[in-house]
Parts: sequence; structure tokens; C-alpha cells
Amino acid sequence: MSQSLRVALAQLNFCVGAVAENTDKIIQASRLARGQADLIVFPELALSGYPAEDLLLRPDFLVQCVQARQTIQDAVQGIDIVLGHPSCDDDHLYNTASYLRDGELFATYHKRALPNYLVFDEKRYFHSGNQPCVVTVNGVRVGITICEDLWEGWPLRDTVEHGAQLLLNINASPYHSGKRHQREELIRDHCRELKRGIVYVNLVGGQDELVFDGGSMVVLGDASIAVRCGEFNETVAIVELQVDGDDLRISSSPASVEPLDTMAGIYQALQLGLKDYVRKSGFNSVVLGLSGGIDSALVLALAVDALGADAVTAVMMPSRYTSDISLRDAATMASTLGVDYRIIAIEPMFKAFMQNLAFDLQLDATNPQHVSAENIQARVRGIVVMAMANRFGKLVLATGNKSEMAVGYATLYGDMAGAYAPIKDVKKTLVYRLAVFRNRQSAVIPERVIERAPSAELAAGQTDQDSLPDYDVLDAIIEAYIEEDVSVEEIVASGIAEHTVNKVVRMIVVNEYKRRQSAPGVRITKRAFGKDRRYPIVNGFNLEGS
Repeated sequence: MSQSLRVALAQLNFCVGAVAENTDKIIQASRLARGQADLIVFPELALSGYPAEDLLLRPDFLVQCVQARQTIQDAVQGIDIVLGHPSCDDDHLYNTASYLRDGELFATYHKRALPNYLVFDEKRYFHSGNQPCVVTVNGVRVGITICEDLWEGWPLRDTVEHGAQLLLNINASPYHSGKRHQREELIRDHCRELKRGIVYVNLVGGQDELVFDGGSMVVLGDASIAVRCGEFNETVAIVELQVDGDDLRISSSPASVEPLDTMAGIYQALQLGLKDYVRKSGFNSVVLGLSGGIDSALVLALAVDALGADAVTAVMMPSRYTSDISLRDAATMASTLGVDYRIIAIEPMFKAFMQNLAFDLQLDATNPQHVSAENIQARVRGIVVMAMANRFGKLVLATGNKSEMAVGYATLYGDMAGAYAPIKDVKKTLVYRLAVFRNRQSAVIPERVIERAPSAELAAGQTDQDSLPDYDVLDAIIEAYIEEDVSVEEIVASGIAEHTVNKVVRMIVVNEYKRRQSAPGVRITKRAFGKDRRYPIVNGFNLEGS
């Protein structure tokens, strides 16, 4: 006989460590869904936020989580709850899904497959569970699993063998470009194999460099995707399921949302990552240096889209090398977007530094043609934006991209100064594509900024390609060597000149010390500079003979 089950997919944005705030959000969502759904399902570790990292080693933090779960049990009745949280049992810490019913802890599931690769460190904190969990809801046998259980597969098969007619999978699965398609195909493959439907609920929101994109879904036993939730936004989607034996159908649900295309997905990830970093850090506004170049132009557009024009201050800091074109383009963009725009010339400060340091640095103060003089300009600009941040309580955005970060084409304590670097994982060629994408929504970046040759404008007639290969070539090497772990020999075999590959790889290796001191930024690739790429600073690999 067919059984009806109404499930609320609570795709919500939780803040790591904000246990009281997260508890209130869970209670509110549960009460709103009560009467409309039999069961509400929250993401993995919703109560603590994900990833809580070494907060999980603090006994006082874990006590807060235990007390919060009890608060939720006491506050909500009339709807079952699947709640993700950390829990302790026999001196072991687990990544847990609790099943709450009418004020009682009805069932407990401990995550069985723990990821320990890329950005994941779960084996540092958690022990693996060893039992499946199947509960009966409205006559339907529902199996509970958590995130990596889906990717490894065997916990799902074991849960079905223990009688599950329907699988729930709660997640904190971070975004990178192409991840949604990868997830969907994986889930569809499991549904085909197991002849079961899967309800997939994912976290949404930014946490440090990670962005969780949501994209919760319901996939039927025939591998068809019956419900898709939107990406990068909060929603509580209520779906009515009809379960007849192992057959699953949808009786009613909200309209499915079509997946975002690649550029839209990347742009929204950058926007949400920036917004949540600023807001969750307790800031209301940001400041950045606006140079008239493409990188700062894209960061300004992102900041306005994420936070609103009233929350953004842009500072143009011209020197003797700043072109009139840069001045005009920066002013045009700031006016178009309606941000607070300041011009603070650095020439007097730069002259003071040069006059005081020229003798010791053996430089001609009137003709400072040396990299040390270039870096002094960048560092003066860093002082200006940091002073504005300190004075007015703003958070500084760094505007460097992944191509620069990879090869050290950036100045420590200069253009690298900042609390957050929104395009840190965006290669230069993608910066241009994103600028074109943003202008299709509304023309905010002057076309000349997109079309002209990129330059740091720290010396007369300077362009980036004075020091670097063409960005098409550079980015191809970066993608192969950093994101795909391809060897130097294989990159050369792909058709790039050996001397170019060796030069770029050497620059990547010797600039690890700079990257360690750089601001965090939004992760959009499967291998960003951050927690999923941990190379030694002192590193002789690939240096010999290069």
C-alpha cells in the first residue's frame, strides 16, 4: 500500500561556532514547516557549522552543542527532525545525524565514511560510525546517511540491505566549478543501482575560503531528478513523496530550478563567499584600491553586488606612473556603481620614502628604476587602505588573482594587504571572462579596462608580459601543475616550450612563502591556494635543472 511522506529540505546558511544563532534558526525553520511536513532535514553539522575545525577539540564548544540539541528537542514537537551535529560517545567524537521525534532522541547515526583529502580533515576530529540507521516515518523505512557516505557508496548499499525504502543524505559539500553536475551524476548512478530514491540536502553559504552552494535535490529510483533547489540561496522546500514498496513518486513539490551555467555559478560563488566572509566576521563595509585595471574592477563589481554600493569605498592611489586612462576608467566605474570614491595620491609619500632610503638602497631618488622602488609604491598603497580600514572600521579587500598568487607577481604588505581576496582562486583569463559576464547583466566595467594590456603601473611603460608569459600560456601551466598535479615533462609534451614551463614552475615553487602570508579567498576550483594545497615553504622539488 502506498504511503505518503512530506519532507522539508532545509537548505540553510549556518555560521561556524555560532551555536545559539544556529539553534534559533533550526527551531524557527522547524516550527514554520510543522503542519506542512512530517519531517524536516537539516544539513550536515548544521548545529556547529561546517567545518568547525579545531573548535571541535574544545570541550566547552562540544558542551554547547549537546545543550543546543536538547534545546531543540524541548522546543519543537509535531514534526520529526534530522539534525546534523558533533556528538561524543565513549570518549569518541562523531559526525552525527540525530533523529528527533516529539522531544525525544529517537535514533542516532554516526557518519561512517570520513573524507580526508583536499579541504577535508575529518579523520583529525571524528571516529567512524559502524552501524546503519533506518527509521520508520509514516510507514516508510527511511535510511539516514551523511555526505561522504554517498561518495564512497558502500554505506548506502548497507543501509538498503537493512531495509531502507528511501535514503536521506545530509551534506556540507563545498562548491567548485563543475561540482553540481558531478554530484548529480553520482546520485543518479546510486539510484539506478539501488533502485531507491535519494533525498539530498546540502548546506549553503560561505565559510572562510569555502562556499557551499546548496543545490539540494530529490532523485527517484529511475535516476530522474524530480526536484532541484536553487543554488547559493536559502530555501525550505517541502516535497510530498508517495512510497509504494521500493517505488518512489512525487505527489507535490515546488518547481524545480534549472542549474546555473558555468559563469553564473562562479560569479554567484564569489559573491556569496565575499558577502558571508564580511557579514559573518562582523563587518558592515569594505574598502579596496581601485587602480583602473581589470582585477580591481571585477572585485569592485563583486563587492557592490554582494554588499551594496553604500557598503563599499574605492580608493584610487595614483603615482607618477598612473596613466590618465586609468584615472578616468576608475572614476567612471566608481560613478556607475555609486560607491564612495576617494583619490589619495601616493607621490608625496613615495618621494619621502625614496629620499630617506635612496642612500641605503643605492638608488637614485629622482629616477627610481628598480623593483625595490616598485614595491615601495605598492606598500605605500597598502598603508593607505589599511589606515582607512582602521579609521572607519572597514574590511580591506585584496584584489590579486590566482595567476599572480601562483608566480609571486604581487607585493607582500602592498597589493597583497587585506583581510579577504575575493578572486584569489580566479586565474587571469577567467577574470576577463567574468568581467564580460558581469557586463552582460549591466555595463559597469568600462570596455577599455577589458581590452587594454594589463599593467601594474609601477614603472614607465610597464605591462605584465614584461615579466610573465602570455596569460593563456601561464594559466594553462598553472591549471596543469597546481590543479591537476601534472608533471613538468607532461606539460612540455602538451606543446608548451620547456624553458617557459621551467620558469613558471620555479616561480610557483619559490613563492610559497608569499602565498602563506596572503589573505584567504573564495575557492572555485578543485585545488585552490589554501587548505587543499599544503606545500612546504622550503622546497627543493623541481628546482634542480630548471
